[in-house]
Amino acid sequence: MTNISRDSDVVELNNPPLYNYGQRVRARRTVRNDGTFMGKEIGEILCNKGDEGYVVSIGTFLQQFYIYGVEFVSTGYRVGMKRKEIDPVEIVKEI
Repeated sequence: MTNISRDSDVVELNNPPLYNYGQRVRARRTVRNDGTFMGKEIGEILCNKGDEGYVVSIGTFLQQFYIYGVEFVSTGYRVGMKRKEIDPVEIVKEI
């Protein structure tokens, strides 16, 4: 039997999303088109490590992960990012 590699054993959907709509985030790594971004060739860069953008949508993937639609300021591209691929730019303090 084949071993299935998963990003994590944790099901993120058991908790609320980590990021909120409108939150400013930064890419932790360079992301390339995997074939799901229309109008760009497979392998073409969609965002570079350090690019900043805003969360404009929150969806799910495989009933396990949140996917954050991040609109990057420098390119205007909206890229689906996993939690581990982005960091908050500003830490929000709760009162």
